[in-house]
Amino acid sequence: MKNLILTITLIFSSILTFGQNGITITVTVNNVANNEGVVAMALHSENTFMKAAPIKAKSSKIEGNKIVITFENVKPGDYAVLGSHDANNNGKMDFRENGMPIEDYGASNNVMNFGPPNFSDAKFTVTDKDLELNIRF
Repeated sequence: MKNLILTITLIFSSILTFGQNGITITVTVNNVANNEGVVAMALHSENTFMKAAPIKAKSSKIEGNKIVITFENVKPGDYAVLGSHDANNNGKMDFRENGMPIEDYGASNNVMNFGPPNFSDAKFTVTDKDLELNIRF
């Protein structure tokens, strides 16, 4: 009886542990204009992209005009990453009077539109393997 309970407990805890592990997404930007301020990255689903708070967000100091940010425990699905260089470290993206951004930005798949990126252009799929993304500003 003790062996049966122990076996059931081990199986149950293995299932719970397996369900909590997700995929790691590593995002690199190699061409940050300077080492001032920080680079902020946000992981979005289609429901949050350009509409709501991201699923995950991180920022990084810049060293050698480069940053690397890692999002951990990401569940399978479709996502997009948006990033910006907050050069003056004021916690937001700054714009000119005509609405054009002053600070550099980028999106997954290196979407460079005239205007804000679309989720469908920046989308990538998380399956069962860790991902590495390179975003250009």
